[in-house]
Amino acid sequence: MVLNRWDDKEAKIFVDAAGSDPADRELALRVYTSQIIGRDSNLVLHGGGNTSCKLKRKDIFGNEMDVLHVKGSGWDLGVIKAAGLPGVRLNPLLELRQLDALSDEDMVNLQRANLIDSTSPNPSVETLLHAFLPHTYVDHTHATAMLSLADLPNVQDVVAEIFGDRLVCVPFIMPGFELAKVAAEVYDANPNVEGLILINHGHFAFGDTARESYDRLIEHTNMVEAWLEKTSGSVPKTAQGQSEEMSANAADILPMLRGIIGDANARFTGDRDVAMPVMNMRNGDNVQEFFARDDLAALSRRGVATPDHVIRTKNYPLHLTAEILAGGRETIAQAVEDFIAEYTAYFDTNAARFGGAKTMLMPTPNLAWIEGIGAVGISANAKAAAAASDLAAQNITAMTNGEACGGFQPVDAAKLFDMEYWSLEQAKLGKGKPPALQGRVVMITGGGGAIGLATAQEFAALGANVFLVDLEATALDAALADLGSNHGGLALDITEADAATRAMQACIQTFGGLDILVSNAGAAWTGEIAGLDDAILRKSFELNFFAHQAFAKAAAGVFAAQGRGGQILINVSKQAVNPGKGFGAYGIPKAATFFLLRQLALELGPQGVRVNGINADRIRSGLLDPAFVTERAKARGIDEEAYMAGNLLRREVEAAHVGKAFVALAQSERTTAHVMTVDGGNIEAALR
Repeated sequence: MVLNRWDDKEAKIFVDAAGSDPADRELALRVYTSQIIGRDSNLVLHGGGNTSCKLKRKDIFGNEMDVLHVKGSGWDLGVIKAAGLPGVRLNPLLELRQLDALSDEDMVNLQRANLIDSTSPNPSVETLLHAFLPHTYVDHTHATAMLSLADLPNVQDVVAEIFGDRLVCVPFIMPGFELAKVAAEVYDANPNVEGLILINHGHFAFGDTARESYDRLIEHTNMVEAWLEKTSGSVPKTAQGQSEEMSANAADILPMLRGIIGDANARFTGDRDVAMPVMNMRNGDNVQEFFARDDLAALSRRGVATPDHVIRTKNYPLHLTAEILAGGRETIAQAVEDFIAEYTAYFDTNAARFGGAKTMLMPTPNLAWIEGIGAVGISANAKAAAAASDLAAQNITAMTNGEACGGFQPVDAAKLFDMEYWSLEQAKLGKGKPPALQGRVVMITGGGGAIGLATAQEFAALGANVFLVDLEATALDAALADLGSNHGGLALDITEADAATRAMQACIQTFGGLDILVSNAGAAWTGEIAGLDDAILRKSFELNFFAHQAFAKAAAGVFAAQGRGGQILINVSKQAVNPGKGFGAYGIPKAATFFLLRQLALELGPQGVRVNGINADRIRSGLLDPAFVTERAKARGIDEEAYMAGNLLRREVEAAHVGKAFVALAQSERTTAHVMTVDGGNIEAALR
């Protein structure tokens, strides 16, 4: 059951915050119901769906005008604000209904020409459908239950059975002018209905108030859910949770698949250094139940529950059976090649209808059904990969429902192509330059500390997806909260025997593989060597040498599985080359780590793995805490600022400078076995 989330107190808070203008207060209710719709994954996913309301406003001359506020392109209903519902003059939109045809480009141009604020985002491509319906409030969703209903072979009969004359069906047509006209005609012939079922697409509900439209949306959805459960005799499992057993299997397969797809992408783009994709795995109860079916192969070529999905998932998943997986890299690579060939044929067949006016997208899969592992979203970054896997989970539920209730029959390949290669989507190609490090997965040990977090921020700012490893769960959580969504992490002691393996497995389960290891974690123990407790020196070696060695070894294993090189960046420290009195317990293992870096560079270079490091000094961090800074400054008879700026440049070196240096090394594509000094100038610690 979908919960009705309307709350009078919450609604009043939205309205009161909007001020005294009646139109703004009404729009505030539109924002409120849009948010409670958008926050429910059973109704919409990843920016799907759209909402609108019709209001009276005054123009600059004081003349009253009818305005349609409708969801703007790029806004997510779950977090939408008033600015995300651009206002469009309604009457010019209504005049369009008299036309026989209207191109998508002309439709978008006219909608923009009638914005009441020229800086607003483009109104939804379904703006005209909202405009042509007479109701004040209109809500459109792709609820899972509604998709199951919309793809039934006898959908019109079932709609009549469930709703009588309360809802009516609209045949499948691509979003835009033609759909808006047909839907309006269907409504005009049935003016007492509470909503529309768009066959193979989704659901519209409407009403004269925000509450009425929202209540109808929820009631309709729950009526369909009840019918599906009664007809099928079961409640489909949810996508929540995961299988530890299936997730554990990912470590051997996802990096390999990631590398194979990366090779194919490089071949397609002509860029040998193109980033590998990022992956997102789902193997909750619904996936486990679904993958146990004996008709999985047939369903893998059935299509998507709504054409809206195809832009993120493509028409079909790459289906890797147990037999294909058993064959290892060779058979998996062949399965990817077969997918590419099938997709290319799909493109060539359908593009012929457009006289060569379409440009083929990357032909590699955006989604994989991997038996024994899960449904895996595959895309240019973690956000897009997660969207693909979320939609896959929804599609699986819709398929399960449909097959149990008469059949799952989505639109055919030609209609999917028309959505995937829509002129409005094709126009976007090549216009947006991706971030420099998009697609790169970066693991950072000591990620909750000052240098680790600063480094993570620098990588994330350039589009990388970051996986943090830190001893302290509290520090890790704070660092991840600072970075925001689409990053991951694991709290563990990196000196434990299996820590590196566990960290790599967790990173693979989160993102599918690894591109850059920043081996940063360390700690200093002080005391003169002649009197130092052996246990302290051994403890320092475990953290400051052996942990670096273990993580480098584990990362090299992932890089080998991917087969596309990689990077290891090590925080060496100036103590490795410029020992300080009383710091032997820290400097000696760091000196060994310095040599480890050179050895790794020598041995891993032929595999395309670059190994570099940072020689940093006097950074405010766990090694140089406030008490230590105060003590050292006092011992030298200077203030703290002078102590921290004790270098040739006479300026303090901050954690962010170290982070920028790590990024600079990551982008130095023909540099390996190099250690960059970041200390403001210290001749005694200069390497060459």
